[in-house]
Amino acid sequence: MSIQIGLIGAGGIGGIHALAIEAAGSTLAAIHDPDHDRAVALAESAGGARVHDSVESLLADDAVQGVVLAVPNCLHSPLAVQALEAGKDVLIEKPMATTVEECDRVIAARDASQNIVQMGFVCRMAATSMAARKVIESGRLGRIYHARATLYRRRGIPGLGRWFTDRARSGGGVLIDLGPHLLDLLLHLCDRPRVRSIDCHTTSCFGHPPSGYRFTDMWAGPPDPDGPFDVEDGATALLRCDDDLSLSLNMSWASHLPEGTIPDGVTLFGEKAAMHFEILNDKPLIIGSELDGELVDTTQPVRSGEDWNTAFRRQHERFARNVLSREAPSASAEEGRTVQALLAAMYRSAEAGASVSVDEALV
Repeated sequence: MSIQIGLIGAGGIGGIHALAIEAAGSTLAAIHDPDHDRAVALAESAGGARVHDSVESLLADDAVQGVVLAVPNCLHSPLAVQALEAGKDVLIEKPMATTVEECDRVIAARDASQNIVQMGFVCRMAATSMAARKVIESGRLGRIYHARATLYRRRGIPGLGRWFTDRARSGGGVLIDLGPHLLDLLLHLCDRPRVRSIDCHTTSCFGHPPSGYRFTDMWAGPPDPDGPFDVEDGATALLRCDDDLSLSLNMSWASHLPEGTIPDGVTLFGEKAAMHFEILNDKPLIIGSELDGELVDTTQPVRSGEDWNTAFRRQHERFARNVLSREAPSASAEEGRTVQALLAAMYRSAEAGASVSVDEALV
């Protein structure tokens, strides 16, 4: 299935979407970015998409069937509402917005327009995540009583001193950047459990250290030493759910710990078996269980050659299918809102230095 897509945002994540659109068989028909030269460069590399000088011009392009928002977090909600009111279906990069109230405005605009909103929860589309879901559905793990998601970067603050580290534009730091990926994936694998309380702790140590920031990875551009840094660069959270289930999230943009010391990925603890997998690669799932009184460790391979880009390709295949069939997306706006509400509770807990209850009405 193929559709014509308009891309708003030609930065790093916009470039990944451009590649995924082509890989999925759709057409990148139009691009807008406030940096006109950047939009032109991406259009040329993507086969000559039309470059629009304004959002309004792109949304008025009758050939565009779906719009992808690859912009700073603070623009997700207003641009989604604008696109929906223009009659376009929308794929929103995570997070859905910076507040629950902004999510509600998107949902209201979706309902009024009867158009589609698909959330960019791309980790669901990773081969390892999809294989893990099948293992869970088979009953092999039994009742899952704890699930843990970890993503530690040693020196990977994105765009230090730019919008990623400016709370007014990002809504937060590592928790709102990596947190939506990890939180949505755990909720997805554990059948959307009801979260009752959250205990979260955040740290901010590496934005402006006395010796400067030595980075190994700089997503979203080189550091701006004079730019803002008023967000967290590390976070850990414990979520207590119904049915005696707990979820833990562990993440950092920066630390001194050598990468790989603590394996990144998802670990699921079940009464019959436990399973660990990394997310965006083709490494096999690791499963530990007991058989005839003996402890048994096995691996389950996934399709080789899988990586970050193939997960994005699947996401765009799903988006095209939903646009053409009018089928409701599996990564829904309501699920985006739930993630946002839980992130907001994490920030409240971190600020209070205590566990907080989660209001059922908010999620």
